[in-house]
Amino acid sequence: MSATYKAIQVTKPGEFETVMKPLVDPGPGQVRIHVEASGVCHSDAGTVEGSFPISWPRVPGHEVVGRIDALGSGVQGWAVDQRVGVGFLGGSCGYCEFCRNGDLVNCRNQEFTGIHSDGGYAEVMIAKATGLVRIPDDLSSADAAPLLCAGLTTFNALRNSPAKAGDLVAVLGIGGLGHLAVQYARNMGFELAAISRGSDTAQLAKKLGAHHYIDSSATDSAAVLQALGGAKVIVRQYKGDR
Repeated sequence: MSATYKAIQVTKPGEFETVMKPLVDPGPGQVRIHVEASGVCHSDAGTVEGSFPISWPRVPGHEVVGRIDALGSGVQGWAVDQRVGVGFLGGSCGYCEFCRNGDLVNCRNQEFTGIHSDGGYAEVMIAKATGLVRIPDDLSSADAAPLLCAGLTTFNALRNSPAKAGDLVAVLGIGGLGHLAVQYARNMGFELAAISRGSDTAQLAKKLGAHHYIDSSATDSAAVLQALGGAKVIVRQYKGDR
């Protein structure tokens, strides 16, 4: 492997540059990943615009899929050439009170990928082993990458909701996150109502699995949902991710 790799980094708010960075070995508890795909998420704008506290320069990207090409000391359960993914949460510490209670998401020492450490807009990245997920071989890297943020967001919202199979669930906004929520909801056994503006989205919503499509620009969405028996859960897509 070359002693350098290409990366796209932000040097200050709104300014990108292409650079060659030196290849470094992963530290204790870390792995080095050869990046195959990195999604472009709306939250990346927080890095690009400097909305987060960032030490410049910084490489954005927190929907990353690739293969491990080096292991740091102390890493167990992962192997070189294994396909992995890295999301926004960069890896739990394992010892704070939240981690000890099994609440890894709220780890007090959690770093954010592309904010506290360089992300996936590069050929190579370093990641904490505790932040990795396995990626199945039959899922392409380009398809898998968005699941590491947009996919997790909508899946966790549905699986932690009070809705059960057969309940009516509504998805408001069929865009970057909403189109994933529709597919999850259908495959989780919910009766699904997709809500969006205009008739153009109806065909896509039905193709993705929606039982009902509600054009919010032409009808009272709440009244239609009530007529269907009332939604147990409404998943609302943030407008910035449409």
